[in-house]
Amino acid sequence: MKLLFRQRMFSWFDSYDIFDESENTVYIVKGELAWGHCLKIFDAEDREVGCVKERVFTFLPKFEIYMSDKYIGCIEKEFSLFSPKYNIDFNGWHVEGDFFEWDYTISDADGVRIATVSKELFRLTDTYVIDVENPSDALYALMLVLAVDAEKCSAQ
Repeated sequence: MKLLFRQRMFSWFDSYDIFDESENTVYIVKGELAWGHCLKIFDAEDREVGCVKERVFTFLPKFEIYMSDKYIGCIEKEFSLFSPKYNIDFNGWHVEGDFFEWDYTISDADGVRIATVSKELFRLTDTYVIDVENPSDALYALMLVLAVDAEKCSAQ
């Protein structure tokens, strides 16, 4: 399953549209005014399905993950010199990016690929293609991409 993750050009807060391969809207992400990034995820029927919240005042970036209003875990950036790395504590996933921080591979604890994420270059706004092996993992992969994109925005 492929998802196209596209940031909206004109909005006061972070907002994104997520489309499937047929260009149907699957998710809508709306940023909220908060201390740090707070990104609420809605399905195509405008029901809230999740949230990614940045923890502030941490040495390395951390993002809390919520399904509906229930806390399920944290995405945490690891210290690394040449390529970005992240861990997800609730499902054992590990994420590693390339040197340019454009492409990422999401793997489980055994090294099996869960998804790949590629940044599309030469776009006016941040645009990623998320290729998920199992459609049931799509929302978690989206949450990870939101955290990575928010972390990159904060670092600039």
